[in-house]
Amino acid sequence: MKLSQYGYEFAPEMLAHHPADNRDESRLMVIDRAKGTIEHRIFKDILDYFDEKDLFVFNDTKVFPARLYGNKEKTGAEIEIFLLRELNRELRLWDVLVDPARKIRIGNKLYFGDDDLLVAEVIDNTTSRGRTLRFLFDGSYEEFKQALFALGETPLPKWVREKVEPEDAERYQTIFAAKEGAVAAPTAGMHFSKHLMKRMEIKGVDRTFVTLHVGLGNFRTVDVEDLSKHKMDSEQFIVDDETAATVNAAKRDGRKIVAIGTTVMRTLETAVSTGGMIKPMEGWTNKFIFAPYDFSVADAMVTNLHLPYSTQLMMVAAFGGYETVMNAYKIAREEGYRFGTYGDAMLIL
Repeated sequence: MKLSQYGYEFAPEMLAHHPADNRDESRLMVIDRAKGTIEHRIFKDILDYFDEKDLFVFNDTKVFPARLYGNKEKTGAEIEIFLLRELNRELRLWDVLVDPARKIRIGNKLYFGDDDLLVAEVIDNTTSRGRTLRFLFDGSYEEFKQALFALGETPLPKWVREKVEPEDAERYQTIFAAKEGAVAAPTAGMHFSKHLMKRMEIKGVDRTFVTLHVGLGNFRTVDVEDLSKHKMDSEQFIVDDETAATVNAAKRDGRKIVAIGTTVMRTLETAVSTGGMIKPMEGWTNKFIFAPYDFSVADAMVTNLHLPYSTQLMMVAAFGGYETVMNAYKIAREEGYRFGTYGDAMLIL
């Protein structure tokens, strides 16, 4: 498969700039691979396709307020910082992206907040746009983290819209978000409401959670035609003993396993053994899934409608079948589905 095969006619008006009024009332396109059918439903209808003891696997990562605005020393130039990952808790070291990057050099100090609540020093240039910052803070780690997050803004992707609004703090997050560390939300999970989760419980549909802290690498442009030459950025993940046991029991019993989103699918395929069972694991994954690929764990997946040439679209096409998925995207455009982070969803059976 080549990069050029994942283009489609995209217009800006197809992109959802705001979430649906209710989480579980987005539209849901249902693709049945065996029957070759496509249905148009509402997301809360998803349980019609599953039985008692089928297993939904969610990503319980939590997005933190990763975008900060500050000023450069002496010149006062405005600087935007995007926190990527904490490197060293004791030394207050963080990997960040800086915009505009060309104005920042090693040794520069950056100031954030009223009365310069936080000060950071640039100690390393790691990439063309990236930097390592050391925050200069005399208080405890808890006080530092509180100050950092108080100054931070919800990291809604700017291609959704430039201005972050109060609703984003809650809506750009799943209702089961628990483990802080993501700079982007696992969007398929955002369609699940408390009411829908309760209905799952009543019907007896099981659930379990993996953790994959979604990074900006998810959205990095693929700039090679030969997909085998693209390298994904690494993301931290956790599959604990309980989750591994739950998934493996479902596999042994022949129950349906549903990956809620591409991040869950990548985590499961990273943690799977040669025998097709999940191993408890914790570490970093840069797994890039594109066709042809033999999936080992999930029987179905829920996903949003992704942008052209994205790695998410490539994974979905590998799972659903290239022709099937690209045809479904054509139908989604014709039917007025909303694309992107806050858009509608797709269920592939």
